[in-house]
Amino acid sequence: MPASMPARRVLIVDDEVDLCELLEITLARMGLQTQAANSLSDARARLAEQTFDFCITDMRLPDGSGLDLVHHLHAQHPDLPVAVITAHGNTELAVESLKAGAFDFVSKPLDLAVLRKLVHSALALCPQNAAPDPGAALLLGTHPSMVALRALVQRLGRSQAPVHIGGESGTGKELVARQIHLSSARAEAPFVPVNCGAIPPDLMESEFFGHLKGAFTGAVRDKAGFFQAAEGGTLFLDEVADLPLSMQVKLLRALQERQVRPVGAELELPVNVRIISATHQKLDEAVQRGQFRQDLYYRLNVIEVHTPALREHPEDIPALVTHCLTQLAARHGLVSPPPVTPEALAALAAYRFPGNVRELENILERALTLSDGGAIDTHDLQLRHPRAPADAPPVDEPAAAATAPAGEASLDDQVEAIERRAILDALQRARFNKTRAAALLGMSFRALRYRIKKLNIDA
Repeated sequence: MPASMPARRVLIVDDEVDLCELLEITLARMGLQTQAANSLSDARARLAEQTFDFCITDMRLPDGSGLDLVHHLHAQHPDLPVAVITAHGNTELAVESLKAGAFDFVSKPLDLAVLRKLVHSALALCPQNAAPDPGAALLLGTHPSMVALRALVQRLGRSQAPVHIGGESGTGKELVARQIHLSSARAEAPFVPVNCGAIPPDLMESEFFGHLKGAFTGAVRDKAGFFQAAEGGTLFLDEVADLPLSMQVKLLRALQERQVRPVGAELELPVNVRIISATHQKLDEAVQRGQFRQDLYYRLNVIEVHTPALREHPEDIPALVTHCLTQLAARHGLVSPPPVTPEALAALAAYRFPGNVRELENILERALTLSDGGAIDTHDLQLRHPRAPADAPPVDEPAAAATAPAGEASLDDQVEAIERRAILDALQRARFNKTRAAALLGMSFRALRYRIKKLNIDA
């Protein structure tokens, strides 16, 4: 280590002398300086005297709880990552510590390899020559909801706690997950997004946990799963509500034990992965309906994030338009993005955007094609409901069509007509890209392909 760069300091808080010595030896071999405190009051005194780069505390202390120290650090030293040592299997206490602001937890008996990875990740949060986060500006907007969202993302980057992102389709849940990843100590490791609704049920275990050669018919080689691919990084489970109950049980065990068993393997493999999940559905309602396990819900939903709908912050539309058009112009090989007339911006501000930012991107891509290189005007946007009042509820076209006069058609025929119209509209907006159309409709690619075949749609 260069002479100009002092060793990082770690505060160890535990009243067990043997455990303190073990931690001091382990951390010293990592080139770290350590100080030990045997009580909560001793730890507070040392924190007042000098600065530390990391803190690890036992949950049970003679004069208080490790949670008390976590709360103290969160209030007085918010930039200091703290990990807690919990009894083996005490998941509830571990989750409670994460909610209180702990960086991560480690269970007794200590696995020193896991401990070293944890310390390395925590210290990476506060590099000695820290640079500003280059991705922080990607969540655009000056509305208070977006300002608060960016601040929350930065705070979550300083934690290892599982995060669940809720919000309507098209509001940028994956973008938020990526920003949390980029703000974290895992930024250099993989970010692996998974659409849980697009995986066939019979392949889920293999896709998530991997398999060994010969484990089943067609397994001609060993294959790593999503957990192994995301090792050291972040696994993003999009549309997690679509997981079948049988897979929810296996996922819960993997999260609790931090180990996975590939299909056909006898031994479990340790994994170091942070989980971020998302869905446009209300997960608590799915729990009440019995469609989602309550224990898995509490394991995933340690910290909840909500992505605001675009209609909730229409004043951010001009900045989003500029950003989207700049990206589209680069993609299409244009020197610069075309201007947008004030009338077109006003029409966009009055539009309800049932598809949120994703729909805005599709509208602008279509308008860029139709504008013939000139300024984008209102007629280029081809908005479906340009005059919807700003305080009206979002337009639900299938529901609106369902209230129209039925004539002589049967109920099944009416439903099929509504479904066909919605699918054709999504296909046209996505330029007949079925993957993008499925995303617009909030369904999996396989589900859309089934409906296209069922309704005999020429796509």
